[in-house]
Amino acid sequence: MKIESISIENFKVFKKTTIKDIPKMAVFLGPNGSGKTTFFDVFGFLSDCLHNNVNIAINRRGGFHEIISRDCSISEMITFEIKFRNPVIDEDRPPLVTYSIQIGFTNGKSYINKEVLKYRRGQNGKPWHFLDFSRGEGYAISNEDEYDSKESQDNREFQKVASSDIMAIKGLGQFEKYKVISAFRNLLERWYISNFKIEYGKNLSETGISEHLSVTGHNLAQVTKYMYDYHRETFNRLIEKLPRRIPGINKVEAKETEDGMILLKFQDESFKNPFLSKFVSDGTIKMFAYLILLHDPSPHPLLCIEEPENFLHPDLLLQLSEEIREYSERGGQVLVSTHSPDFVNGVKIDELFFLVKNEGFTEIRAAADDQLVKELAKENQLGWLWRNHYIKGANI
Repeated sequence: MKIESISIENFKVFKKTTIKDIPKMAVFLGPNGSGKTTFFDVFGFLSDCLHNNVNIAINRRGGFHEIISRDCSISEMITFEIKFRNPVIDEDRPPLVTYSIQIGFTNGKSYINKEVLKYRRGQNGKPWHFLDFSRGEGYAISNEDEYDSKESQDNREFQKVASSDIMAIKGLGQFEKYKVISAFRNLLERWYISNFKIEYGKNLSETGISEHLSVTGHNLAQVTKYMYDYHRETFNRLIEKLPRRIPGINKVEAKETEDGMILLKFQDESFKNPFLSKFVSDGTIKMFAYLILLHDPSPHPLLCIEEPENFLHPDLLLQLSEEIREYSERGGQVLVSTHSPDFVNGVKIDELFFLVKNEGFTEIRAAADDQLVKELAKENQLGWLWRNHYIKGANI
């Protein structure tokens, strides 16, 4: 799955903004307070709405009055529209699917005013609303497989959820016959934002199987052992990269101790005996955690990474950008926020976006839409252009 565009209206600093033509790897620049974390939280918020309900997701963020954009009246709506390609439906010509949700507030409670999921095939294809709900009730198409037929008519089933603050895709997405709905539900369920904690990655892990790295990285040793035991070919490719990605390190082992714990051992090519993870540098642990995350045999459909440059030497950032791009090409879309010109030097102009704050609200712009930047980027690295204020609006 690949997200093509996102429109946000009345959500915190985003009064009204749209980002189009989002590539598989997208990098976002902006000063502190411009809204990079808020942009990532669009997916966190929708995921929270899915796992719980709209009221819980909003109250966790301080209530409707706190997340609706300043100067909005209480009668206005928070709106998201996400367009994505879904190869699960058709790998050769995946349709452009549109999911939109409109959230309002009345009588002290938030509710879903409108929730729609639709798509059409090609420019002249017949549009079908696979899901069309308002305030807890609506219709879903039950003959999705017949969409290609010109003669077929959509068969609609009336459905009702238990409350108007519950997403319709939460329930319907569990049924195999609703393929489009299920695909988008899966994206929100498996959305991942990296918040790796160095101290967690250095700790011993209890024995057991962990297939995916946790958000904080506390199960790094368990995932390393899992990959070694069950995905040896992938693990061996990772190990082959280590000397290039982490200078001096040529081997990593996840060992199970007699008392039922798993510890990581790093082999420095200059020494005979390996080091325990708690004795290696913060940068080594973080880079290794990124390699484990980015070599996940089952990539997250959407991966968000905030400020990957923390604790890493600048010379490693170009290599990290290469790893992230390889991950995106294997099937997982990646959004990255950064304050590092060194990381941006490894980014292509079509992958670069920046957040501009004007009169209290933020817009997201594509670097490729700036003709001057586009011309200068032919002979200069983007990080250098950004550092020297050629990308207008991306600096303080």
